[in-house]
Amino acid sequence: MPKFYARRRLSIVAALTGLIASVGLLNGPTASAALPTPVSAATARSYLSQLTVATENRTGYDRDLFPTWITISGTCNTREYVIKRDGDNVVVNSACTATSGSWYSVYDGVTWTAASSLDIDHVVPLAEAWDSGASGWTTAQRQAFANDVTRPQLVPVTASVNRSKGDKDPGEWVPPLTSYRCTYVRAWVQVKYYYDLSVDSAEKSALTSYLASC
Repeated sequence: MPKFYARRRLSIVAALTGLIASVGLLNGPTASAALPTPVSAATARSYLSQLTVATENRTGYDRDLFPTWITISGTCNTREYVIKRDGDNVVVNSACTATSGSWYSVYDGVTWTAASSLDIDHVVPLAEAWDSGASGWTTAQRQAFANDVTRPQLVPVTASVNRSKGDKDPGEWVPPLTSYRCTYVRAWVQVKYYYDLSVDSAEKSALTSYLASC
């Protein structure tokens, strides 16, 4: 079981329950929600220094071991919540599908007016999480990670850019929009720290370099 449960003394289920109460998800996604701001560069550097460095192991990985997307409220699932949260002037139908709005892809600086053009990226990919500790989690814990809207872990981005990223870590890929890279690595470290996930040596070296420039 990941150590973050004991360290924070708060289960993911409880965290999601608190989120529902705090932002009114029982009434569906609202424009007042926003992508959680990552920790500062100084805090990210501190977190990074505390992460375990270990060789990654993808043995047994299957994306289906991380159930997505879960229902947030009514007909709204996690993807639809993020689409609503991070868009401008978003209109949804009775099925919670966005019918209009605009979205700025922070990875490449492109603005889209069709939600179907977007992927919801897991900042720390599911396979990367598996490699660095999630293989020992329960399905419920992996589901919570895959649908985490409390940490800066889910972001709508241009589909082609997201697919070019794939399962790569920051030692292999960072957003092509250079102005977003500091935010990206801060978010990466925050998520890994919260979930007690390890980093490999090349990943840590890259993160250290990027954070030094933040």
